[in-house]
Amino acid sequence: MKIGSLHLVDLLVILAYLGLVIYIGRRAISAATSEEGFFLAGRKLGKAYQFFLNFGNATDANGAVSTSSLVYQKGASGVWLSLQTLFMNPYYWFMNPWFRRVRLVTVADLFEDRFGSKALARFYAIFQIFATVIVIIGFGNLVGYKVTASLLVKPEVQWTQVERQSVDGYKEMKALQAQARLAPLSLPETERLDRLLERNKRGELRSYISWLDSPTGKWSYYIIYTVIVGAYIVMGGLAAAAVNEALQGMLIVVFSFMLIPFGLQAIGGWDQLAERVPPAMFDLLGGGAGGIGGWELAGIFLISIVQIHGIIGNMAVAGSARNEFAARFGAVSGTYAKRIMIILWALCGLIAIAIYQGADALSDPDAAWGSMALLLLKPGFLGLMMAGLLAANMSTIAAQTMAVSALFTRNVYKYLRPSTNDHGMVVAGRWAIVLILSCGVYAAANMNDVYSVVQLLLTVNVPFGAAVMLIYFWRRLTAPAVWSAVIVSALLNIIFPSLIGPRIDAIALSPSLTAQTGDLTHRSAVFFDSVARQNPDDPASPLVGLNRFHLELYVLDRCGLDVAALSPSGRNAARFIYDGLFPFLVLIVVSLFTKTPDRTRTDFFFGKMKTPVGATPEAEIEAMEETRRNPHRFDGTKLLGIRSSWEFTKWDKVDAIGFIACLAVSGAILAGFWLLLRAAAAI
Repeated sequence: MKIGSLHLVDLLVILAYLGLVIYIGRRAISAATSEEGFFLAGRKLGKAYQFFLNFGNATDANGAVSTSSLVYQKGASGVWLSLQTLFMNPYYWFMNPWFRRVRLVTVADLFEDRFGSKALARFYAIFQIFATVIVIIGFGNLVGYKVTASLLVKPEVQWTQVERQSVDGYKEMKALQAQARLAPLSLPETERLDRLLERNKRGELRSYISWLDSPTGKWSYYIIYTVIVGAYIVMGGLAAAAVNEALQGMLIVVFSFMLIPFGLQAIGGWDQLAERVPPAMFDLLGGGAGGIGGWELAGIFLISIVQIHGIIGNMAVAGSARNEFAARFGAVSGTYAKRIMIILWALCGLIAIAIYQGADALSDPDAAWGSMALLLLKPGFLGLMMAGLLAANMSTIAAQTMAVSALFTRNVYKYLRPSTNDHGMVVAGRWAIVLILSCGVYAAANMNDVYSVVQLLLTVNVPFGAAVMLIYFWRRLTAPAVWSAVIVSALLNIIFPSLIGPRIDAIALSPSLTAQTGDLTHRSAVFFDSVARQNPDDPASPLVGLNRFHLELYVLDRCGLDVAALSPSGRNAARFIYDGLFPFLVLIVVSLFTKTPDRTRTDFFFGKMKTPVGATPEAEIEAMEETRRNPHRFDGTKLLGIRSSWEFTKWDKVDAIGFIACLAVSGAILAGFWLLLRAAAAI
């Protein structure tokens, strides 16, 4: 028996999973009665729970779907938008103890603790609430919707005339592109292909039709999914999220492995990858249309390691650890487990290239994962896959929602109602969760392209990430510098390029700014995400820039860099490096021209950051009292000398051994992936 594209067995598996997560949330209610218990699980999570919390927080359906989609589009090099974090793991060995040692509840508290500025803490909270709800939670909902939509395919006999024309147009476009690679097209064929490409840029062509394509189907999915996520975290808080991470972590591993054997069987075995996938698609750097090169990888890594400091979940994840070692072990081991999952997802993307090519290529690359699941999996397995995808997505949305709720209640609501007790804060946090998830649904309904959102995810936290990074390292950093860097960077690198620039006709319709490079088979816009004709059926119609306007590239072009001469990968590299360095320039310059921060507060802050977390509550209180009396008692550990304003510290044995071990594991994973690609390419 089938309901749409899903067998009754699949639906029963999914319903069983959803019932279990709600039960877990209900069981955790008793542990979520206080503010610390609700938001930080009582700071009692050991190494095992920290592993699952970090693994679940880092690993989601977004990663599986976006990685397979990017590899399907760009070849193996597309994996770097996710796998570049492999180089960050040795850094995590040091970073997570900082968020544990600071002994706070939210990252917003960090700004008040360091500068004594409640206004800056509230600004961080409000900025991150909007950014997280709109970008991260909305993106999670979008990915879940895209996968589910690709599984609920509408039968051809029930297509409308418009839907049939959309699919026929897509097949014709792919056939003409394939023909153009073999021989020059005639003038009518060239004009026809040009019109079809313009329609495709606007999302008018489809390779399949889903039952969820209608507004009713889309909203029904978002509402049902959000109610389930909200139910268990409203009841149990972070404790429920952590227990669910353990369950969901196991499901993530299962669904990440599941498609590979079925996919290889469908194409005729492992050796068929080399036969069906172009050799360039196996290259880790470059290769494929729009592949990611070395400089772009460096730019991605730069903005990733900067923005990771500003993520709102850092304090909740590290702060919930029982001790420092649990925080650093969980961060490193949990995220290493994700790197293995990324490699599996990339392999699924290569299998998708082998299956969906030529006239069978997918119009929406983001549907690669779901389309493969529907094609390859038997009843029961498909339900398990859906449960795994829901698990992966729910785990990340739950952790992000908890962090946003904590920001709102502690740094916004408590400011408005300072007399609120613990019970009132928990109640406010639960209502905040309802509002946060509702806004995430609205944001998802207004998103379309996974690749564009992935790039936004990489940059949205860079201004605050740079500020938090210098908070931990540089005594001279001032609150006015943070205000300046965040506001200027957000306006010039996020808000204007994404929301304002594309809506200004003088920019969007400018012939010089709508320039393109490449040919009919692969065009690339220079200053916009994409460029299309206003009227796709008129070859003489003026070009218009779509989506993001890359202000960074315009500035670099005006400074003398020939942006149009760069490859698409080179342009991305220039943009990412600009975005990563610009906030530091503002932070350092403004700090040097503004008043030095209060020395007493700064001394205690850095004394606290050098005070290890006590093994017991009594030892912790005693250690902090000693630091309060003598905040300079650890100054001898400073790497650059007692008088330096830079607070880098000397490594101890645990630091050194852990860092070397992380380097070895990162190198081993990368070498293993490279050997896997060489074997797949039969080289």
